[in-house]
Amino acid sequence: MSSAASSFPERIELSGEGLVLRDWTEGDLAAMPELFDHPDVAYWTPIVSPFDEAAGRARLDRDRQLRAEGTAILLAITVDGGAPLGEVMLRRAPEGTELGYAVGPAHRGQGLAVRAVRVMAAYAFDELEAEQVILELEAGNSASVAVAVKAGFTLLDVPLIRGEEKGRPFALQTWGLDRP
Repeated sequence: MSSAASSFPERIELSGEGLVLRDWTEGDLAAMPELFDHPDVAYWTPIVSPFDEAAGRARLDRDRQLRAEGTAILLAITVDGGAPLGEVMLRRAPEGTELGYAVGPAHRGQGLAVRAVRVMAAYAFDELEAEQVILELEAGNSASVAVAVKAGFTLLDVPLIRGEEKGRPFALQTWGLDRP
């Protein structure tokens, strides 16, 4: 991966698996707290907590900055291009092309994360020419581990990524999916 990554397109909309992954808009700000202000999201992700409309504004601004830098894209998970149900992220990092996701509590159990990860992985392979995409997950996050397995990822034999976030230690496993 080159350190001088090109920027992402200004607008991105990906369709597949019965989903439309689209850019976040100003109109989504009011819906974001319902999706992200939840103990599970606070515990397992780096998303700020508590998450209110101001946090949504900051996230939208940061998304636009990271996209312009060519570092990351965050897309709303929808079924029809309308109301957001969660988020999927793609980040260019030194360790590889990383994906991440969060689904609002009211929308879990529908396979949204698995399908969104598969659509975003296809984008990474087809448009960014990634050879592998990765997920970094805590072993104790059984819901995310299930997403990884259902999406076809395998646990890689690499050292755990250890750190601290929001005052608690974590150890992330790295899961990989190779270009088909």
